[in-house]
Amino acid sequence: MDSYGEVVERLRSAFRSGVTVSEQFRRSQLINLMSMLKENEEKFVVALHKDLAKPRFEALLSEVDIVINDLHHTISNLSSWMQPEYVQKNLATKFDDCFVQRQPLGVVLIIGTWNYPLQLLILPMVGAIAAGNCVILKPSEVSTATDSLIAELVPKYLHQDCFAVISGGAEETKALLKNRFDHILYTGSQNVARSILQAAAVHLTPVTLELGGKCPCFIYGQVNILYAARRLVWAKFFNAGQSCVAPDYMLCSTAIRDAILPAIRQALEEFYTKEPQKCPDYSRIVSSRHWTRLMEMLGKTSGKVVVGGESNQEEKYIAPTVVVDVAEDDVLMGEEIFGPILPILTVESLDQGIAFINSREKPLALYAFSDDSSAVKTVMEKTSSGGFCSNDSIIHMSLPSLPFGGVGASGFGCYHGRFGFETFSHRRACMLRGWALERINSLRYPPYSDERLGWLRWTTSPKFSCSIM
Repeated sequence: MDSYGEVVERLRSAFRSGVTVSEQFRRSQLINLMSMLKENEEKFVVALHKDLAKPRFEALLSEVDIVINDLHHTISNLSSWMQPEYVQKNLATKFDDCFVQRQPLGVVLIIGTWNYPLQLLILPMVGAIAAGNCVILKPSEVSTATDSLIAELVPKYLHQDCFAVISGGAEETKALLKNRFDHILYTGSQNVARSILQAAAVHLTPVTLELGGKCPCFIYGQVNILYAARRLVWAKFFNAGQSCVAPDYMLCSTAIRDAILPAIRQALEEFYTKEPQKCPDYSRIVSSRHWTRLMEMLGKTSGKVVVGGESNQEEKYIAPTVVVDVAEDDVLMGEEIFGPILPILTVESLDQGIAFINSREKPLALYAFSDDSSAVKTVMEKTSSGGFCSNDSIIHMSLPSLPFGGVGASGFGCYHGRFGFETFSHRRACMLRGWALERINSLRYPPYSDERLGWLRWTTSPKFSCSIM
């Protein structure tokens, strides 16, 4: 097997040949990627079930279809995205062609994670291919079945000199990062992200980080309790809570908490029956290590478990669980839960809720539930998060025309649709000049004078900007 350095150099040599630059090549690889997903749909369903006991419905919706939808969007818009973007000019550049050119970066590295091991690896690849790059994929070693399937299929569908898959754990990733890349996109934890940044700094490699965080769900004022409960429960316990944009905790008044708890119990029973452990629509925790971490958090909380709490280590099962009377400094409020445990904290005013959210690190997503549109707008305008959605959760990231990314501790940079294309492109400033207007150009030449300076400042003033010609 080639060493990591040899793989990188093979791809870099292919990139330098110019093979990835044409629209025809990019389009063909995107179409092949779509074929890979469609023709192997059931294989991915089986692999995802092996890794996470992920139901077929959830696997297709959140792993396969979301990527296919992004592919359709990208293929439909690729021609227009690749066109030069002409810019406004001033008098001094009136007869020049001035535009922004999108250039591919080169060889990019995409490091995926285990909770959505297909989506969070392949979806950013869509943007990288569209931008004309060569790509190395590094799947998560935790989701072994999906890792193996991706490693098997990618070489069969995509150009082998331009795209590669490298499997392995932490040591393999560390060795891989010793190589120079032109961009790195990493999805995962903040601790690993720091190591990624340190490795990238050696080569001054730009990095996009998708890191998650504790996403709040703030329910305020009048709200349709039944609908709110159903949407909250679906988003929180989808994939057994192992979603970076899942509601991590809920904020509401005491009155709303008491009103919504029966609706949450009702929704859980409707979705997963009275015995969720036997329900085929409920996922499992990915590993014994992650199961143990969650159960230790649940064991240390000072809050009161009012729903769920049951578990089975052998099955890596934790029931959908709701905890009330949770303090701000509770163990459940320390780090991202990333599991099927929902703590509920009470606040009695809009300002108090906003202040609580703002006192913590900026989350990857923020959800506000309310019939009061002015309250929703206030929460949106007075907080900061990677994404925002009112009266629902998670669903915002399914739209390819919206960016997906974090801010602050939840990451930086974004992708999906046009935003992925831009992330993996260099925006090159281009000015194509002829020999016209040399008298104006000569104003910049020595010997200098105040008169020449005055004329030059006049010709370059934005007050005399020219429309695109």
